[in-house]
Amino acid sequence: MQKRPVVLSLEQALSLPYGTLRFVHLGWRVIRIEATPVAGRATPGDPNRYIGRPVAGSDRHSYYIAPNVGKESIAINLKSEEGRSTLQRLIHELEVDVFCTNTMPARHAPLGIDYETLSALRPELIWCSVSAQGTAYPDVPGYDPAIQALMGFMDLTGERDGPPLQCGPPVTDLKAGDEVFAQTILAMLERTESGRGKRVDISLAHGAASWLHTFTPMLDMGSPPDELRRNGNSHRQFIPVNSYATADGFIYIAVGSDAQWTRLIAAPLFAALDETRYRTNEGRRASQADLHAAISALTALHSTADITAALAAAAIPHSPITPIEEVADLPLVADTALKTTAPDGSEIRLPPPAVPVDHLDAIGGELPFAPSYGEQTDAILSEAGLDDAAIADLRASGVVA
Repeated sequence: MQKRPVVLSLEQALSLPYGTLRFVHLGWRVIRIEATPVAGRATPGDPNRYIGRPVAGSDRHSYYIAPNVGKESIAINLKSEEGRSTLQRLIHELEVDVFCTNTMPARHAPLGIDYETLSALRPELIWCSVSAQGTAYPDVPGYDPAIQALMGFMDLTGERDGPPLQCGPPVTDLKAGDEVFAQTILAMLERTESGRGKRVDISLAHGAASWLHTFTPMLDMGSPPDELRRNGNSHRQFIPVNSYATADGFIYIAVGSDAQWTRLIAAPLFAALDETRYRTNEGRRASQADLHAAISALTALHSTADITAALAAAAIPHSPITPIEEVADLPLVADTALKTTAPDGSEIRLPPPAVPVDHLDAIGGELPFAPSYGEQTDAILSEAGLDDAAIADLRASGVVA
C-alpha cells in the first residue's frame, strides 16, 4: 500500500489552513503545528480558534472549524532549542513530504523553520511559505483586507460614486491557499524525476496582482483609470451586465455578446429595447445609462420568476440574487457538499471541493471534526519514537503543550 503524503504545517489564520485543507480532501495527512501558551495571553495557538461563535469548548469557535477539518494538532515551542529539535525529529521520523508555514519570513530562521535548515535535514522535503509580500519582504505583515487595499482590489469594488470596498469573500487569502495546493502538487511531480524537494515562496500580494488581467494591461492600451475603476454591479466592458430590481426581488442579467443581445430583444418581455443604438456592444456601452434605466423600468413590472423564464428561453446568462443562507441548499451545492460532526453530535455542512475528488466520495463526504488545541500532541510524539517519560519531560519544560 502506498504511503499517503504527510504535511506538517505551522499555520494560522486562513490562507494556509485553506491551502492545506485541499490536501485533506485528497486523503493526505495534515498535522498543524501551533505555538505553546504565551505568558499573559489567555488564548493559546491559532487566533482563529477564538473567532466566531463557540462550537466545541473554548478553543473551537465557528470561524476556525471549516478550514481545519480532518487535520491533527500538535503544540510545540519552536522558540526553544529543544522544541526545534523536536520538530526536526518529527520531520525525520514521520518522513514528512511537505512543510508549510505562514509565519512572517523574518521569523523563519530564528524558529529553525527556514528552507536551508529543513532541506538540509531532509533533501526531498517540499518547503512552502505564505506571506504578505513574499520572502523578499520578510518584515511585512499582512491580512487579506490590507492586501486587497494595496493591490487595487478596493479601488475596483463598490459603487462608482461610493467609497472603496473590500470583496465579500477573503479572495487574496483563498487565492494564496489555492497556490499552496497547485505549487506543492507541481513540486511533487518534479520530485518524482529529480528526487529532491523544492522551495515554494507564495505572496498574497503577487497572487492578487496575477488576477488583474482585465485591468493593468488595459491601462497601457488607452483605457483611462476611471474606465476601469469601481462600477457597482455593472460590468465595465460588456453591456448590459448588471443587477436589476424586479417586482419581488433582484435579478442579475449578463449579456456577453451581440448575438445574446439579439436573442434578448426577440423575447416579448424585452422587445421594447430594440433600438439601433443598442445593436452593438460599443453602442450599448456609449448609451449604458439610458439602457440600464430602460431595463430597470421593464424588470420592475415583472416577477423574478417571469423574468427568469424569459431569460432562460432566450439562453441569456442570468441569476436571481441568492441570499447567502440559501446557497447551501442549491442542488448543485447540496449534491456535492461535505460535512463534519461536532462533538455534541450536530452535523455541520461544509463547502464542496472546487472539483470532484475520489477520496471524498469513498468516505461519504464526511471529514473528522477540526482538532482541539494540541489534541494529538502525545500521539504524534509517540509515533516519532518518544516514550511517555520523555513526553512528560517535554511538557513539564514547556516544550510542548
